[in-house]
Amino acid sequence: MTMTRPFAITILAWVLACSPAKPDLLRSGSWVDLTHDFSAQTIYWPTSKPFSLEVVAAGRTPGGYYYAANNFSAAEHGGTHLDAPVHFAEGKWTTDQIPVDRLVGEAVVVDAEPPSDTSADYRIDLASITTWERNNREIPGGSIVLFRTGWGHRWPSRKRYLGTERMGAEAVPELHFPGIDSAVAQWLVKRQVRAVGIDTPSIDYGQSNTYPTHRVLSGANIPAFENLANLDRLPQTGSFVVALPMKIKGGSGGPLRIVAVVPH
Repeated sequence: MTMTRPFAITILAWVLACSPAKPDLLRSGSWVDLTHDFSAQTIYWPTSKPFSLEVVAAGRTPGGYYYAANNFSAAEHGGTHLDAPVHFAEGKWTTDQIPVDRLVGEAVVVDAEPPSDTSADYRIDLASITTWERNNREIPGGSIVLFRTGWGHRWPSRKRYLGTERMGAEAVPELHFPGIDSAVAQWLVKRQVRAVGIDTPSIDYGQSNTYPTHRVLSGANIPAFENLANLDRLPQTGSFVVALPMKIKGGSGGPLRIVAVVPH
């Protein structure tokens, strides 16, 4: 079933009215899609099954009308996707258990682009948070915090985005990309944020082999959004995010369609 525009707007208007965001944002704002599309070029973790689309039908039927249908398959974690807390914390929320109100909310976008001479293994540290709050305001509890590193501009080049073009377990030690320091993760837990997102393959940096940021956030039942697109089109404050994953029962994550409405 396709949701009609008036019905979708009614639902989102209700969400906005129940949030710190201004209800008139929906009427006056613009939409930004923060999702990379899914195709054979979509970037997945080197050990994960990539996205595959099988065309079942695409053409005119004997009845004279056009009909199209496909089968698709992929790993939960790849492309723009959700990390459910159970991904790194036993007994925490699975994909279907995450309350919807943890997936929508006012967004804060923290600019954390590394200097040009910084290693690809850069980790976003507490100084980035301190600088952001000094220049803006205190990051409110219950917000969705998105980290903009600029790495999304490297998509869809596997070499530039992941640090390697190889696949399989032997490629994992070759991963190089920025992530979030575990001290920042602990700070986000104390601030009681709603969710965390980033425009890189992982909230942990590429060379991590213990994934402390995942473990800290997952342990606090904080969902994560990875491989985000178009964060450069969001203001640092004032936007509202809607992040709805495929509702996989018992899932550790899943493909994510995430959008934001931003003020003009």
